[in-house]
Amino acid sequence: MRTLPEPFAAWFAGRGWTPRPHQLALLRAAEAGESALLIAPTGGGKTLAGFLPSLIDLARAPRAGLHTLYVSPLKALAVDIARNLTAPVEDLSLPIRIETRTGDTPQNRRARQKEDPPHLLLTTPESLELLLSQPAATEFFAGLSAVVVDEIHALAGTKRGDQLALGLSRLGTLAPAARRVGLSATVAHPEPLRAFLSPTGQAADVRLVQVRGGAAPKLTVQLPEGHLPWGGHMGLASAPEIYRKIREARVTIVFVNTRAQAELVFQALWKLNDDALAIALHHGSLTVEQRRKVEAAMALGKLRAVVATASLDLGIDWGDVDQVIQVGAPKGVARLLQRVGRANHRMDEPSRAVLVPANRFEVIECAAALEAVRHEELDGDPPRPGGLDVLAQHVLAMACHAPFDPDALYAEVTRAAPYAGLTRRDFDDVVRFVEDGGYALRVYERFRKLFRDSEGLVHVRDQRVARQLRMNLGTIVETPMVKVRLRGGPLLGEVEEWFVSTLLPGDGFMFAGQALRFEALDGMSAIVSRGGTRGELRVPAYAGSRMPLTTWLAARVREILHDPKKWRLLPDPVRDWLRLQQKRSMLPEQDGLLIETFPRGGRWFLVAYCFEGRLAHQTLGMLVTRRMERLGYGPMGYLATDYVLAAWSAFEPTDVEPLFEEDILGEDLEEWMAESSMLRRTFRNIATIAGLIEKNHPGQEKSGRQMTMNSDLIYDVLRKHEPDHILLRATRQEAAGGLTDVARIGLLLARAKGRIRHQVLDRVSPLAVPALIEEGREWVAGGAEDALLAEAAALVEEATDGDEVFSGILAEVTEGVRANPGRVVDKPRQRDRKQRFNRFIRSAPKSVSGA
Repeated sequence: MRTLPEPFAAWFAGRGWTPRPHQLALLRAAEAGESALLIAPTGGGKTLAGFLPSLIDLARAPRAGLHTLYVSPLKALAVDIARNLTAPVEDLSLPIRIETRTGDTPQNRRARQKEDPPHLLLTTPESLELLLSQPAATEFFAGLSAVVVDEIHALAGTKRGDQLALGLSRLGTLAPAARRVGLSATVAHPEPLRAFLSPTGQAADVRLVQVRGGAAPKLTVQLPEGHLPWGGHMGLASAPEIYRKIREARVTIVFVNTRAQAELVFQALWKLNDDALAIALHHGSLTVEQRRKVEAAMALGKLRAVVATASLDLGIDWGDVDQVIQVGAPKGVARLLQRVGRANHRMDEPSRAVLVPANRFEVIECAAALEAVRHEELDGDPPRPGGLDVLAQHVLAMACHAPFDPDALYAEVTRAAPYAGLTRRDFDDVVRFVEDGGYALRVYERFRKLFRDSEGLVHVRDQRVARQLRMNLGTIVETPMVKVRLRGGPLLGEVEEWFVSTLLPGDGFMFAGQALRFEALDGMSAIVSRGGTRGELRVPAYAGSRMPLTTWLAARVREILHDPKKWRLLPDPVRDWLRLQQKRSMLPEQDGLLIETFPRGGRWFLVAYCFEGRLAHQTLGMLVTRRMERLGYGPMGYLATDYVLAAWSAFEPTDVEPLFEEDILGEDLEEWMAESSMLRRTFRNIATIAGLIEKNHPGQEKSGRQMTMNSDLIYDVLRKHEPDHILLRATRQEAAGGLTDVARIGLLLARAKGRIRHQVLDRVSPLAVPALIEEGREWVAGGAEDALLAEAAALVEEATDGDEVFSGILAEVTEGVRANPGRVVDKPRQRDRKQRFNRFIRSAPKSVSGA
């Protein structure tokens, strides 16, 4: 097809548009009945390209029933796309009904959709799986002509993506003629995504339509005026500059990396908001109503800025957004481009974005990301194999739909790309688990969910099992949460159960953009009131909310550090910092491993410059300290940042190479994983997804503590009586993969073999200062703020011989204290640090003490 048919051509012309080549390419693919993956820059009309064949087909041959299914990672994105599609449908008077179906869809509308499906149904992976579990799914999907998967890169390789892949495979059985379309702006590995879309799991069956070019984004880096922080990751020192950027633009999205950071940045901006600009907050722990209110205000142009997490970094089309500000390093090039694309949202106009690094290491990371963008290089790992826990949930869902033949279901499942390598043994063990819990659990009636008839067909045991599946369906396992409710007022959102357990009546914390006072715990709700809190405000932190630094970007950071020629990309304070590191110690090598050891405060510190991300460093820290214990160094603790691993011990670690040998991933890893509570937490999540642990029951909801006790009991039973149980295998597989980042640790140790440089120092080095500031935050909070301030000041003075002015340290340390809900240090140590701080101020040069 070389042009659009009427009346679509006239509709395009009336808007001054010309059909883009990739839009016509998708029309040609649809005419040939081919599936396609479209990779095009943001603002290139991808969504319209995905729907145009369906709109044209329905305009030519109107019919009843479901024609096109659209799946997106976000409910908000489905709602936004439905709103945008309404314009051409109404303008062209097309007989097409468009509706959404998500967890927020009212029950009466869901019931009507079953009886009278819309032509275009926009949904999420969870809602699709729920529809497929219904007995009427065969009739509902029988006339399906197309499936459009938006932001496919955000789904493939995740458990939600596994669920979607299994759902697509079932749709291939129910509607074999339906073609598939995948849409994305940022794809590092297109071949696995083509396979993900394919009805056969083969990439060659999916046409690739890739658009090159588009206006290059305009990216700048904003540093705080005055002092550039050594440590901290909140970016609050740059709040005045962020506010000034907001004031100069029409509409700004301020992206941050964590929900705690969102609360802090929002509060910092409000304190500066003398112009009364309309600034909102958006993250996943706020109520649906609050999020929808913010989204609607953005769509209507009523906001000047919104502070948001990843809850808004996908393709919602707000054309009036003319600026994106990324606070904190982006952690990945593809992620950065995805967020940058929210500005302007037009392919032919450059998106404008500002990166605001929170500390000196993050300045280097931002420089690495900007260099990658200039060279049009993307990062990201290829999708991993599908999870067995997701498969278990799918097996039960398919039994709820209709009795199945195991051979036929196995063939169908292995046509889904994430499960192409699934062995028949693993499949049979999953089915057996769903059937009766497995050997060790089959004596318990509650675990019996399936039965086989005389012909070998597998049936769901009863409707009670089907109801419980639908109440617990989904692959997102939340950390146990507690609702936050204003006394006599509305629900504000949820925080993690552990955080509430640390609060006493009268304690203050920051949530939903406001200062709150904790009053009492009432059932599963924390009752709060506004304002009037004592002491410092704490900020809820959320488990697993920190984004990992990608392998590729980490390599870029090491390259810049090692090559002084690339320091031209860095501002003067960072260049001076690196030169001072060269003078006092040495710089990390690109392909080696620099380890520094030095005494401080009666302890010995070991700092390893690994640059493999916080997750890998956390696991490595546990392994290294176990080996330090075995070698008699008396380890006392460790911490992990995205850039370094730091450990402290009672005795000097004189021989560091054995601490980083590759065999640390053998028995040491197995022993640690067996003893660690991490496996229990992982098992709890897997057991919840697989249906062994049920959070929701008719008329009641289990607390997080009840669920944990249940899962711990079952975990112990299985380890003792059936150590090869399919869920234990899945637990070990997941722990060795994403949760511990063992693969990245293995690459690091292999890279470092024979190339470890051990620098024995008499004091802290400049590059080690940020890690030691972070170490202070592990145990200081509230009234210990002065003590931590003294420690940070002393660290900087020690590393620089007083060359670094004290100005600005207060801000960076204070932000860390307020963001950290840790334990308060003992009083004698607090007094000692405060005295050192006072001595530092008295002995500092006038330019320092006067700052």
